[in-house]
Amino acid sequence: MQRITNCVLTNEDKALLLQKPSRGWWVAPGGKMELGESIKESAEREFREETGLQVEDAKLRAVFTIVVLEKDQPVDEWMMFTFHATSYKGEMFEESPEGKLEWKDIKDVSGLPMAAGDKHMFQHVLYEDGVMHGTFYYTKEMELVSFRLTSE
Repeated sequence: MQRITNCVLTNEDKALLLQKPSRGWWVAPGGKMELGESIKESAEREFREETGLQVEDAKLRAVFTIVVLEKDQPVDEWMMFTFHATSYKGEMFEESPEGKLEWKDIKDVSGLPMAAGDKHMFQHVLYEDGVMHGTFYYTKEMELVSFRLTSE
């Protein structure tokens, strides 16, 4: 099972997003956890490596299981831990090694191309309180098959 962390950074009415070149999908900057890291350490490190910025006081906002299916059978599984921060220090990269960085209007985020499950994550992080938990089931082509979500 792969463990992934990411962080949604907001500043006033903007969110810093990363557009991945492979599909053109917008994501919260993040990536794979390293051995021995806490989820918060991983989210902060990955965000810094992809943006050049150090998030401050990031809070855990969502925990998801992502199951990839082939012929209705699980073939891969990830855990994703999503944080939210509203303050940061440093200078943003002009070019990220992972794709295109851009501050997007929060009101426009839901209309951007992204994984279907990420739309639920962004909706929760940007507009709701507490921590969301859930499971997303995708095909190998990353088409959302089904999901379950609960919020605290």
